[in-house]
Amino acid sequence: MSKEKFHTHIGGQAVLEGVMMRGKDKYVIAVRKPNKEITVEDRTVPTLGKRFPVLKKPLLRGTLALVEAMLLAVQAIGFSAKESTEEEVDISNRDLALSVIIGFTLAIGLFFIFPVWITKIINGKLFDVSHLPFWNSTIMINLVEGAIRIGIFLGYLYLVSRLKDIQRVFQYHGAEHKTIHAYEHGVPLVPKEVAKFSTEHLRCGTSFLMVVMVVSIIVFIFLGRPTSILERIALRLLVLPIVAGLSYEVIKFAGRHEGSKLVKIIMSPGLLLQRLTTNEPSEDQLEVAIFSLKKLLELEGDDSNNYADIGLTSVK
Repeated sequence: MSKEKFHTHIGGQAVLEGVMMRGKDKYVIAVRKPNKEITVEDRTVPTLGKRFPVLKKPLLRGTLALVEAMLLAVQAIGFSAKESTEEEVDISNRDLALSVIIGFTLAIGLFFIFPVWITKIINGKLFDVSHLPFWNSTIMINLVEGAIRIGIFLGYLYLVSRLKDIQRVFQYHGAEHKTIHAYEHGVPLVPKEVAKFSTEHLRCGTSFLMVVMVVSIIVFIFLGRPTSILERIALRLLVLPIVAGLSYEVIKFAGRHEGSKLVKIIMSPGLLLQRLTTNEPSEDQLEVAIFSLKKLLELEGDDSNNYADIGLTSVK
């Protein structure tokens, strides 16, 4: 296993019986069909960033990346659902937009609005910090709210990870991480070599969400403590793009400084959390992830790295 590593822009996502790999301009979805063959489809990454370059600026690009990731996720899952079951699944642009809106709304409600409501209910009943001499009540209330938010997040991930069908998706998640690790370390992209790497990766979406939870606690402290629950919720929703932007910059910084001890300490909770969202993949699942990455590399060409050194072959 090579110890030297280069940084890549390539990321990915597990889907139903497959893996989606994303590059700068293209993304590829590879899926294992019921007949055991691997089918692949490539598509173009949304061009919002190119049409509106200002969205690529620091802080703004975090929100852009989140929206694009949700759009790609719905498209990739739709394709994988069709190919892995051989059933007709037709997702229109309207369905795509509706799915993204519903998913985003549910996430906001569960992880940001619900904790505010719970904190409001229990404040003064289960705890009262107003008379503590060494604590500012605003800080304490926000810390409690943040703890509730993280608790809901962890509970949600744990419950989801117990579902049998999701456990298989998490195996493909592990295959995606291992394959990207292998590519970054310049080893041949074959199952035997890829299997040696970790299922955990610093740039994983799970780590990003954990960073969002922590950053939100810090940012929300500066919002003060409005007495109205509606004001509290409204303020949190208004600054969510800032939270997403800051979290994205943290992940990008961590990806560029993986060798730093400080980065490893800061990102350790997210890496530990990936033990819930990634499972050890089988050789067949690694083959799908490798297939997806090789096709993406073929489409994007040589991006300042010698792909021949990693055993790249043409994928039809």
